[in-house]
Amino acid sequence: MNALDGIRVLDLSRVLAGPWCTQTLADLGADVIKIERPGTGDDTRTWGPPFLKDRAGQDTHEAAYYLGTNRNKRSVTCDIAQAEGQALVRELAKHCHVFVENFKVGDMARYGLDYAALKAVNPRIVYCSVTGFGQTGPYRERAGYDYAIQGMGGLMSITGERDDLGGGPQKVGVAVADLFTGMYSCVGILAALRHAERTGEGQHLDMALLDTQVAMLANLGANYLVSGKVPGRAGNAHQNIVPYQVFEVAPADDGHKDHIILAVGNDGQYGKFCQVAGRPELATDTRFARNRDRVHNRAVLVPILEEVMKTRRKADWLAALEAAKVPCGAINSIGEVFADPQVRERGMVHQWEHPLAGPLNLVGSPLKLGATPVRTDLPPPLLGQHTEQVLGEVLGLDAQRIRALRAKEVI
Repeated sequence: MNALDGIRVLDLSRVLAGPWCTQTLADLGADVIKIERPGTGDDTRTWGPPFLKDRAGQDTHEAAYYLGTNRNKRSVTCDIAQAEGQALVRELAKHCHVFVENFKVGDMARYGLDYAALKAVNPRIVYCSVTGFGQTGPYRERAGYDYAIQGMGGLMSITGERDDLGGGPQKVGVAVADLFTGMYSCVGILAALRHAERTGEGQHLDMALLDTQVAMLANLGANYLVSGKVPGRAGNAHQNIVPYQVFEVAPADDGHKDHIILAVGNDGQYGKFCQVAGRPELATDTRFARNRDRVHNRAVLVPILEEVMKTRRKADWLAALEAAKVPCGAINSIGEVFADPQVRERGMVHQWEHPLAGPLNLVGSPLKLGATPVRTDLPPPLLGQHTEQVLGEVLGLDAQRIRALRAKEVI
């Protein structure tokens, strides 16, 4: 059994934050019914290249982006702009435990699919709305997308090289505001399901990308609120720990620059590092003995360490530091990540048999549950491929009724 066996999710979200949430619920065993627009489907089906190639080596209509965010779901096409499509969604909602949507504020009410409307037909339903700014506040009607939220939420002000070294605002390489919001939404839904089990009462979750991004400022948000000092960009260094950054090491065989991450987290680790580096006096120097002193004297210590680190190659440093239990690491390309033996051993890549392409490798779930393992089903490769199955299984519609809906382009 999976942890969420018996939980059915009606998913009207698209792109990333909502689908990331529902993908996690699906990994845990929930039956996620993904409602897509007839003819086009989720926007990310076309967000390529790269597109999945078929057995003849030709591009299909399936973008890698879509395939990476929709595993374990069932695809149903339904035009919610039509009254009959809205009625179908309300009927499906009667048989679901969770409803997820990421439309603009007010859109669901115009379709008769807001929380009040669905609560009337299913009082236990957990209804999750994901928007850029939430259902309240002066920005509630704005369209919010990850890039803007990374900027507005302060993340870009602390990401990138230091300004005095020529840095400027920098977004993170993946859409973390969307991803964080998807994960927080999943946590909130699980909590709301627990409440519904105890009380029979559903509820509305109001999830906002900006709220999540502000929360994920973490220690730097706390630093500002406690000290009143606005943190700036620190490049690859840590604001509160030294040495905790990228260092250049001796060049590789081909002469190219090489780097490692040194992540000393406490004074004991710092002492071990100094021994490995052949500079034990740096551990007893009163300017550097404690982390608070190293942070204050960062400008003195880091240049010393930069020269020390250039005396050995990457492999030598990594082997010596790992043997001494000093946290460190390589900086891998994406290709090197998927070739890493640890990543392979942990089963982070799954292979499926795709009906158009044959063998297909995609990233799997990181969740490792002993008694209730996660599901590993293929993302729905064909738009609307489960429409008839779901309408028949959940609503009991017969073939004649389904043909009539198709004729009206409701599905």
